[in-house]
Amino acid sequence: MRQFPLNSVTSKKPPLYLLNLRIRNSTNNGDFVDTLKIYSSMLGNTNLHGNSFTFPLLFKACAALTSLRDGTKLHAHVLQLGFQQDIFVQASLLGMYSKCSVLGSARNVFDEMAMRNVVCWNTMISAYCRCSRVMEAMILLKEMWVLGFEMSASSFISVIAACTDRRLGLSMHCCVFKLGLLQSEIPLANSVVNMYVKFGLIGSARSVFDAMDERSILSWTAMIGGYVSDGDVGEAFNLFNKMRQTGCVSQDMVLFFKIISGCVEAGNLLLASSVHSLVLKTGYDSEAPINNLVLNMYAKCGDIVSARRVFEMVDEKCIFLWTSMIAANTQHGYPAEALELFKSLLRTDLKPNEATIASILSACADLGSLSIGSEIEHYVKSNGLASNLKVQTSLIHMYCKCGRIDKAEYVFAGVLHKDIAVWSSMINGYAVHGMGNEALKLFHQMRITESCNVDPVVFTSILLACSHSGLVEDGLKYFESMKNDYKIEPGIEHYTCLVDLLGRAGHFNLALKTIQEMPLQVQAKVWAPLLSACRKHRNIELGEYAAKKLLDTNPGNTSSYVLMANIYTSGGKWKEAAVTRSMMRNRGLVKDPGWSQIEINGAIHVFMAGDRSHHRSSDIYKKLSELNTKLKEAGYVAEIDMVVHDLETEEKEESVTVHSERLAVAWGLVDTEPGTTLTIIKNLQTCGDCHSFLKFTSKVTGRHLIVRDGQRFHHFRSGSCSCKDFW
Repeated sequence: MRQFPLNSVTSKKPPLYLLNLRIRNSTNNGDFVDTLKIYSSMLGNTNLHGNSFTFPLLFKACAALTSLRDGTKLHAHVLQLGFQQDIFVQASLLGMYSKCSVLGSARNVFDEMAMRNVVCWNTMISAYCRCSRVMEAMILLKEMWVLGFEMSASSFISVIAACTDRRLGLSMHCCVFKLGLLQSEIPLANSVVNMYVKFGLIGSARSVFDAMDERSILSWTAMIGGYVSDGDVGEAFNLFNKMRQTGCVSQDMVLFFKIISGCVEAGNLLLASSVHSLVLKTGYDSEAPINNLVLNMYAKCGDIVSARRVFEMVDEKCIFLWTSMIAANTQHGYPAEALELFKSLLRTDLKPNEATIASILSACADLGSLSIGSEIEHYVKSNGLASNLKVQTSLIHMYCKCGRIDKAEYVFAGVLHKDIAVWSSMINGYAVHGMGNEALKLFHQMRITESCNVDPVVFTSILLACSHSGLVEDGLKYFESMKNDYKIEPGIEHYTCLVDLLGRAGHFNLALKTIQEMPLQVQAKVWAPLLSACRKHRNIELGEYAAKKLLDTNPGNTSSYVLMANIYTSGGKWKEAAVTRSMMRNRGLVKDPGWSQIEINGAIHVFMAGDRSHHRSSDIYKKLSELNTKLKEAGYVAEIDMVVHDLETEEKEESVTVHSERLAVAWGLVDTEPGTTLTIIKNLQTCGDCHSFLKFTSKVTGRHLIVRDGQRFHHFRSGSCSCKDFW
């Protein structure tokens, strides 16, 4: 603690001007602690005390350090030494209280000043603005005007910057315009530009910007950032190029942040490449924040290869860069690559943070890798992240997506202070597992026990839960409640779930009426679930209508052709099915190949239909043949109505027996102990015959089979499925 005694005697008495020089030098060099030490030493070892030159420097040091304690001690010295009439000392004292945000003391000093200059008025006005007390600042500004002080740019900058009212901002602009300050005072013009950008008045901001005689880097940054915020990235980039052509203003890191952020928002790869080229030319590629932003820029544009190149070019990678690269791979459907990156990260000296863990758990969820997800949970507990809300939410999501709803419930129960994301994650888990009643019960519990606000994401999960469980009345009730009780405007996700709910339950007239009453921009997006429902219920006429609507808006959508062809096939309309497939081929479209995977002892095995690439393929097909024999003895009959018509019955049966999920199950039966639960991940919706196959397999083998297909989870036990044949 620094002590400032008033009366000290010593044999050494260096002249005051030498001590003042030392104080000035340390203050100018930013050594503010040293400034106060010099003064304290001076008082302790000499009979000298500060003068009108010393105190302004000391108060400046206190302000820079926001050291109110030292500032008040110095204030006492000023009063005892009689400097309260010195305008320069008082102005610096006022500035100290202002910077320390002690408005009461600042105003007392201001009111007691016998004389005030413009600096004092501006300091007091800035103090009010810094504390968001704009009206008090305005009162002082008007009083200053009435008393005849010459208004400077500094008088207005803080007020304009603090304006939260558009009308007040406009009046301030008019005032400084009339005084002729805008053209000559760059900081003031910048403040006006920033004010208009803040209010979203980009045109007004541009008018002020264009009228400026001179512009600083802050001027360009404010205007470019304004266009980025307004979503006009093209104009932001045009202005950026114009700035470069002037050649009089060098780019800084903040400006690159603005323009790169614009590219991230727009997802424009051409702009992104151009900006990256400039980053390299200007040497900012050595800055970690810029590299992280450039990586995210490429990721947002869908160019993971370029994102990875940026990542590899950085020698000293920070944890944020690792996290961004892992998240980019996860978000763009490369969970295996994300896991490999995470393993590489663990071999460095860096420690993953909560964002890293959340991203890698999301990758585990997508990949369906329960073993790695469980290992990461152990890492989380060992490294003090178990109570982090973001990590807990990600764990719930991971366990739900890996088929372990019981473990998700355990994590959920352990969250002490649940936010909306935690509740939503668990509700969504119940939804995709077809546990509609549990989802609704949890939603009710959330509403009566928590204060968190219900958001659109929760209602999407609720409607999804109702859809997968056939809870039509509940779904309609919650859809209306969302609009009327919670004032949430339905989005595309909600409308899609609503149509899916009605279509799955066979309420086609109501589904069609619902679509026709939707906003036009939404209608084009919701025909897909109706077409899928038409396939399930073999409603050919409505299916044709829905397919036409879909193909009119998106002729390149492969799934629409596939669904329509399957509808025709199920109705025995072989010619129409063939024409539909031919249309798809003529457009150069190819159906996404179906695949299934199973994880055993940490190793993931992937199978395609009819796959024989596995190193133990002969054992798999042998097991499958044995299984098929047992299934037929148990009463299983192949459902072949979706198989193309130009095959004989035996060939049709053979074509479905080698579907990818059957091969995955067969390998699970070969490579695991009896009674082991098998979890299968499939990219497409499982067909009716495979669903029947899996039910019979669970009965014949006594296994619990968990299958996550492209729509939801199925839990097969003892010959029945958790979906109750409603999927």
